[in-house]
Amino acid sequence: MARGQKHPVYDFLFEYYSFRPAHLLRWTPGFGVALEDATRADVQWSEFTSTDTGLLLSASAFPEHRRSYLQWAANYLGAVLAREPSFACLGLHEWAMVYRDPNVRHPYVPLRLSREETDAVVDSQPLRCTHYDAFRFFTPAAVPLNRWELTRVTTSEHDQPGCIHANMDLYKFAYKIAPFCPSSVVADAFEVARFAREIDMRASPYDLSGYGFEPIRIETRAGREEYVELQRAVSLRAQPVRARVLDVYARLLGALREEPTPQPPP
Repeated sequence: MARGQKHPVYDFLFEYYSFRPAHLLRWTPGFGVALEDATRADVQWSEFTSTDTGLLLSASAFPEHRRSYLQWAANYLGAVLAREPSFACLGLHEWAMVYRDPNVRHPYVPLRLSREETDAVVDSQPLRCTHYDAFRFFTPAAVPLNRWELTRVTTSEHDQPGCIHANMDLYKFAYKIAPFCPSSVVADAFEVARFAREIDMRASPYDLSGYGFEPIRIETRAGREEYVELQRAVSLRAQPVRARVLDVYARLLGALREEPTPQPPP
């Protein structure tokens, strides 16, 4: 960023995901943890309140208007956690985003193959994308080739723990409730997202050798086998993080339900 240079792999982690680097560096223990002898200078989150012994972030500080989101997200995370992973997509979503379209998402990075060869890879394999936020960037020609017509409304019905993008999105679910989610969980989710993003783009049609990334050549049988193996590795790393993120949501919802009902003044 200081040099004003774009990075086709890592920019995604700070542009698509809206958590600023400065926020990522802020520490929080999460809600319900008393920080003895702490002062305002020790914690940079305004949601913490002073107590007789230090600082505390109470569940009650979570905004009222966002509590319906908490319930939806907990249901979503639980559904994905319980679902069997699928490894059938073969990383073709990035290819579907340039299919039969002269425009590409990273115009400053060359494609590894010719336009005709790139399109032929998509034509040779069925598209089995299960993640709406990848599917919505498919070119118009690629959309009808996908096995499912995905929508935002049906996200919870299709997302599954083998999906590279669903595992990257754990980072989003962690930071969306910061500072109520402990920084240790946010950091681990970020590491999953970084690992998944690297594999995602190595399997893409872009030539990233200039950035130090060797391609996963999914246009070949060996490349497809390599991608599935790495996709499994992402899924295995993500599942315990998914369980931890879900636990934070569930505990926060439980704490909010236990709040005393405000009484009208006499």
